[in-house]
Amino acid sequence: MLLSLAYLTVTNLFAALRLLPMSDRDKDAEILALRHQLTALERQLGTDRVRRAPRDRALLAALLVPLPRQVLRRLRLLVRPDTVLRWHRDLMKRRHARTCRPKRPGRLPTVRSIRALILRLVRENRAWGYRRVHGELATLGIQVAASTVWEILTAEGIDPAPDRAGTTWADFLRSQADALLACDFIKTVTLTGRRQYNLAVIEHATRRVRILDTTAHPTAAWLTQAARNLATDLTDTNATVTYLIRDRDAKYPAFFDEILSDVGIRVVLTGVRIPRMNAIVERWVQICRHELLDGSLIWNEYHLRHALRQFVLHYNLHRPHQAMHQAAPLRAVPEPLTPAQISHLDVRRRDRLGGVLHEYQHAA
Repeated sequence: MLLSLAYLTVTNLFAALRLLPMSDRDKDAEILALRHQLTALERQLGTDRVRRAPRDRALLAALLVPLPRQVLRRLRLLVRPDTVLRWHRDLMKRRHARTCRPKRPGRLPTVRSIRALILRLVRENRAWGYRRVHGELATLGIQVAASTVWEILTAEGIDPAPDRAGTTWADFLRSQADALLACDFIKTVTLTGRRQYNLAVIEHATRRVRILDTTAHPTAAWLTQAARNLATDLTDTNATVTYLIRDRDAKYPAFFDEILSDVGIRVVLTGVRIPRMNAIVERWVQICRHELLDGSLIWNEYHLRHALRQFVLHYNLHRPHQAMHQAAPLRAVPEPLTPAQISHLDVRRRDRLGGVLHEYQHAA
C-alpha cells in the first residue's frame, strides 16, 4: 500500500514537471481532448466495441493536431498519434473537395442526337459493327472517335463487334414484304355443330385481308375456284406479288399452285412445325378469333359470311396497326388535331355486328 502510494506520487511529480514548459493553449487543448474522450466512452458504456462517430474524430483531430508529436505520445489516448494525424488529413481532404473545383471540366458528353443516330444505325443494320458505324458517321460528316461508338454500344448492352451474319425470319419477311402474300384456313363451328372453313389471304406490305370464300367442305374444285378469284382480284388491283406462303395442309390441291403460277406467283411452303414462317397470317387468325369469333355466336354459314365480311371491313378500313405506325391497311393516319379541336372533342361510336366491334370517329 505505502509502496504503491510512493510510486504514484513520484510519477505524478515528474508528470507535473513535464507540464511546466507547456503553454496554456496546449494544456487547454489536452484537457478538452481528454474530456471529450471520456464523454465518448460514457456514451458507449455497455457496448462490446468502442466506436467513434465522424464528429468525434473531427473534434479530436482539430484539438490534438496543433500539439507537438512528443506531447501526443505521452497523452493517455485510446488511439495512436498516427491515427489522429490521419483523421486530420481526411478532414482537410473533404474540406478541399468541397471548396476546390477542377479547372478542367473533363471530356464533354456525346451529343444526344449522335447517340440516337448510332443506335439507329445498329438497329437498322444488324451486320454492322462499331467500325462500320464509325465509317458511316464519317461519311455523314460527323467526327466521332471509334472508341466513342464502342462505349455507346457497350453502355446499351449491344455487342460492338458481333457476328451478325445470320438473318432472322422477321428481317427477311420485312425486306420482301412488297412481294409476299400469305394464306391460311380459319376453322370454326356454328351453333348447329357444323364445321366451317374460311380461306383468308393477307398482304405483308399493306396488311390488307381478303376472305376468299367460306364452305363446310373444302374440296379441290372449291379451292381451285378460290385461287382463280384471288388471281383475278390481284390482276384488277395491279398488285405486284411474287410469292405466296402457305402451310403443308393436304386440303390444297395441285391446281391451286398451278393457277397462281400462271399469273407469276410462286407458292412457298412453310417448314414442318415452323409456324413463324407464316407468322403474319397466323397473327391475323389469332386477332380474328379473339375479337370476333370468341365473342360471337355463329348460327350458320350465312351468318358467318356476314360476320367475316364486317370484320374484314373493320380490319382494313379502321383498325390501327402497330407495324404500320397506327394506320389501317386502306386508311392513312389522319392529321393531328389542333389545340382548339382537342379542347372540344365530340367523338361518336359506331357499332358493327350489334356491338361486337366498336369504331370511334369525330362527329361531322
